[in-house]
Amino acid sequence: MSELILVVDDEPKIARLARDYLEKNGYRVLTAGDGQSALTTARREKPDLIVLDLMLPNIDGREVCKILRRDSDVPIIMLTALAEEVDQITGLEIGADDYITKPFSPRALVARVRALLRRSRGEIKAPTIIRIGALEIDSEKYTVTFNGNPVKLTPNEFKLLFILAGRPGQTLTREQLLEDLHGAASGIDRSVDSHIKNLRKKLETASGESMIETVYGIGYRFIEK
Repeated sequence: MSELILVVDDEPKIARLARDYLEKNGYRVLTAGDGQSALTTARREKPDLIVLDLMLPNIDGREVCKILRRDSDVPIIMLTALAEEVDQITGLEIGADDYITKPFSPRALVARVRALLRRSRGEIKAPTIIRIGALEIDSEKYTVTFNGNPVKLTPNEFKLLFILAGRPGQTLTREQLLEDLHGAASGIDRSVDSHIKNLRKKLETASGESMIETVYGIGYRFIEK
């Protein structure tokens, strides 16, 4: 069965445009026009990915994303008419995996959806288990545990951890990490910073230790203790 996409936008024309293009590319699509409907539909239907407008009536997209992230790692693409970098970063910091600004190309949206679904399915070649101390990263099962306790990560957080932990002690630049995430050094550098910030917080909560070190002006490295 094809993947189920939830498109959340209060502008019917935009929701219909996104739905039509996604359906033409083989996806099943549900739509919602406000934040409360989005939460209700997401909980009931459990979509494989959500395209979420930032500016929504009732409950805005930021709050919807925060609520979803309390108990779900569903991939989220934030859709916004606000082109300022700060708004894009805010979306990433609260748990969105990617963003696209209005007006957008429907083909670009489909490409982003397809790429994010590939990452969320854990399509990492040569399934491998990385064990560093009490941390275990299983790219086949797509799970992370610390002392046997699960650590819930978004697709981008998982891939960043897999990349960094696979090369412990090695400093990787933001450009290298962007290329590994998206297949090209696309997007804004701060998107990596936002994902790393969330990843670091989750790892510190699970372990009580700082596992990812910032190399100022360059990038990040995984600390092997």
